[in-house]
Amino acid sequence: MNVCPRCRRPIEGDEPYICCAGVQLRWRCAECHKVSEGFAFTYGMCPHCKGRLEMLDRGAIEDDEAMDAVRRAFEIELGGHAFYTRASRDAQEPELRDLFGRFAEMEKEHMETLSKRYHADLPAPADDFQLDRAAIFAGVDRKPEDPANLFRIAIAFEQRAVDFFTREGDRAPEGSIARELYRELAAEERDHVQILTTEYRRWQTGKAGIL
Repeated sequence: MNVCPRCRRPIEGDEPYICCAGVQLRWRCAECHKVSEGFAFTYGMCPHCKGRLEMLDRGAIEDDEAMDAVRRAFEIELGGHAFYTRASRDAQEPELRDLFGRFAEMEKEHMETLSKRYHADLPAPADDFQLDRAAIFAGVDRKPEDPANLFRIAIAFEQRAVDFFTREGDRAPEGSIARELYRELAAEERDHVQILTTEYRRWQTGKAGIL
């Protein structure tokens, strides 16, 4: 079994490889100005006031671009998990509560996969997440009275992740680890869009979901 020379954890498969073990980044909120330490936060938001975090200067880390790809993936996965957990809690229809609960588990499993693959400590999900924040992030109007709106927010949220990772992958140097990581992450999020779209169509027609 191959092991990481840095943290001695097993290296899975032949995918592009970057070790994020033990990485602690320092952030300052642009609004409340508090400093936080951690590898990634939900949507890159301040854990105290939900303002925008700005990374403080850090020392050189091997392959910064690849490290940023992994960190941004965690930000998006944390946001997805928080959104689906809250959507499951707030949904009025039992079918939607169950469905979004399953989506939350899907995001949790994906974070665990990323954690194992890139040797990053799994961040704690936000427990005070507001659906309005996901709607703003996804660019979709929040309509609490419309259960289909939860689907539209979720699909737009995942599609935005696809677009982001695809764009960053195209910008990364040809042959770089970062380029391969962004492409891999875009493919993962593209699968999520397809699953959500299928579930939405089946829910609209009253059919059982695939999850």
